[in-house]
Amino acid sequence: MRLNILKSTSKLLLAAGMSWLPAMAVNPYLPLWEHIPDGEPYVFSDPDNPGKKRVYIYGSHDMLKTAYCGTDLVVWSAPVDSLDRWRHDGKILEVTKDRDGRLLHENGRGDVLYAPDVAERTLPDGRKEYFLYPNNQEGGRNGMVARSDRPDGPFEVINWSTDNPRETDGVLRFDPAVFIDDDGRVYGYWGFGNAMAAELDPKTMATVKPGTEIVSDIVSGFKQEGPFRFYEASSMRKIDGKYVFIFSRWTPDGEFGLPGTNYTLAYAYSDNPLGPFTYGGTIIDARGRDTDAEGKPIATATPHGNTHGSIAEINGKWWVFFHRQTGTDEFSRQAMVAPIEVSVDPEPGGKVVISEAEYTSEGFDTDGLDPLKKYPAAIASHYTGPTPAFQTYPNMNYSGSYVKPTYIDDHATARPYDESVNINPVVNNTDGSILGYKYFNLDATTGAAPLKLALDLIPEGIDGTIKIYTSAPWKGNPKPVGEIAISGSAPREATKMIADVSAAGKLKGKHPLYLTFSSPEKGKSVCTVLSLQFEK
Repeated sequence: MRLNILKSTSKLLLAAGMSWLPAMAVNPYLPLWEHIPDGEPYVFSDPDNPGKKRVYIYGSHDMLKTAYCGTDLVVWSAPVDSLDRWRHDGKILEVTKDRDGRLLHENGRGDVLYAPDVAERTLPDGRKEYFLYPNNQEGGRNGMVARSDRPDGPFEVINWSTDNPRETDGVLRFDPAVFIDDDGRVYGYWGFGNAMAAELDPKTMATVKPGTEIVSDIVSGFKQEGPFRFYEASSMRKIDGKYVFIFSRWTPDGEFGLPGTNYTLAYAYSDNPLGPFTYGGTIIDARGRDTDAEGKPIATATPHGNTHGSIAEINGKWWVFFHRQTGTDEFSRQAMVAPIEVSVDPEPGGKVVISEAEYTSEGFDTDGLDPLKKYPAAIASHYTGPTPAFQTYPNMNYSGSYVKPTYIDDHATARPYDESVNINPVVNNTDGSILGYKYFNLDATTGAAPLKLALDLIPEGIDGTIKIYTSAPWKGNPKPVGEIAISGSAPREATKMIADVSAAGKLKGKHPLYLTFSSPEKGKSVCTVLSLQFEK
């Protein structure tokens, strides 16, 4: 059904002569048809270009559509100096056969693989080897590890049991993370509700090192006393001698003035890889926290779900990688990124301070979106309805705007950002809905008169109005900079509608862009929004 929507929407766009430039550095930074949650970012040497480095994203693969994740793992990468050039490096692991080459499932399907991690080890001769922990969800194979000579695989399972050809030997369980320290010692982290860790045997890279034991509750779980409130999504980084543990935290009810959720990433730090740890704080809140007209906290994106990711330094700049929810369930998640600041006191007992990132549309384009480029509407960082969205797990219930997921079959497409496939329509834009984008850099349109905003949209058979703002329309009663009237008799096909927004031509620097929807017919969508672009 979703693929059909993608095809029909694409045909409508092409028939109307509409296309957009590749939105390859904005959020979501991967193609809109690709669903890679749980992304672990790593900077590794490019095996095909000596002396060059790439950022590799290792995540699960939401391909099942009605359940989490999928039966394969793929990797995307980009040059560290060109974070707008993401490349699909292909499938790196699929587990269909046991140790002896027999099918694991009668229908030939692969094991379901959840959030993975990867560790790089340098051999005595200088060569690199890579270990993939695929978070295999099948019984007896949870502790699986696979190895490759390249960061982009393919990976081969190396810890099949000698006793049972259908099982693997390994201690790691849910959401594994593996860290190789500077001295070559190896540490593993895992857990769901309880944070577990152990030093691993470097010979197996999977089992507990002889003479050591599993450490339970390296930070407190969400049902235990303590500020950590660990839920899942273990990840470890070492920064200036400090061990930084990143994880999904279930916030308590009332924290930040909102209901509890695991839709946040938090961190803790220590002088030792197995603790004790000190709680640091929140790195990203994927609900898009803001305040209403009275200053009370509100969620401006999906208000609940899960997120998983980590942090990485790329060319001297730090980023948090995470995922957002799309659609009306938790099974079509998309990769997101935001800049952060990291400060470390390297002295024993010194603090690690990581700033909380803002949830925006910018992605790697931290100077702001280019108003003269055409962007898919789905890069919205704000989407709310006349009443707050709520979850009846695993489904989300929206009274207004949300991003509709799409899929394609050919993940190896040569043009992954082509307008014929890179489509996520924003749907259900009912009376009282607000769609927002943080932030556009309006320097390129300063002084432009006239200045226009073009929306590619599909009318949905009711009268309605879209008003356009360059500040939050629910705060301080700002005046709209333009509006578009939609007639209920307009053809229900993709069309380009234009608003005069010359008032925005007086602005400089970064500003948000908001679209509000109104109609005398309540509870019905005014239109589906496909893309947007300023025009001089």
